[in-house]
Amino acid sequence: MIGDSFEYAKEAVVGKWNQWLMLIIATILLGIPLAGYSLKVLRGEKPAPEVTDWGTLFIDGIKYIIVALIYAIPIIIVMAIMMVIGFGAAMTGDPTAMMAGAGIALIGMLVAIVLAFIIALFEIIGVVRFARTGSIGEAFNFSAILATIGKIGWGSYIIALIVLFVVAIIYGIIVAIIQMIPILGILIYLCLIAPWTLFCSRYICQMYDSAGA
Repeated sequence: MIGDSFEYAKEAVVGKWNQWLMLIIATILLGIPLAGYSLKVLRGEKPAPEVTDWGTLFIDGIKYIIVALIYAIPIIIVMAIMMVIGFGAAMTGDPTAMMAGAGIALIGMLVAIVLAFIIALFEIIGVVRFARTGSIGEAFNFSAILATIGKIGWGSYIIALIVLFVVAIIYGIIVAIIQMIPILGILIYLCLIAPWTLFCSRYICQMYDSAGA
């Protein structure tokens, strides 16, 4: 899956400089068209499709963001509650209360991380369902999502996500090093965002398709 995803992303941009430029422009436009384009990849289009029909890319990108924001609501609520508690404790000026507030904030952060992982398990499959049906409602069809994960196999699914997470860490380290280069580093990073998005989308697409028809 990693090899296929890497080749998919490479073939989409290497030697196709006009398409790469279009993807960079899609990235600069707040990433909205790029999000819409990634839905094409999630639909299983191979090789990577041309960057065309910008109106549809924008609309699909906005829908994608809406789905992501809805899934993020529980995490936002937990983080907001922890911030309020922490801020309230800091305002008291009492060292004991401040320590307690810091402890609660730390616990809240851990809860948010666990919650984010659980939500991601559903969101990833939900986004693919949205990409393939065109229905935002299908992104939250939890019974169908659970059925798909069951066909993939919970163990295989979680391991596949861990592998992607490890690759993401490696990518993040490389990007951090690149960004240390003045000016040029930012430009290189900008050029890498689209290929990385294609890599992840293709990887998730293969993971979803492993469940069968």
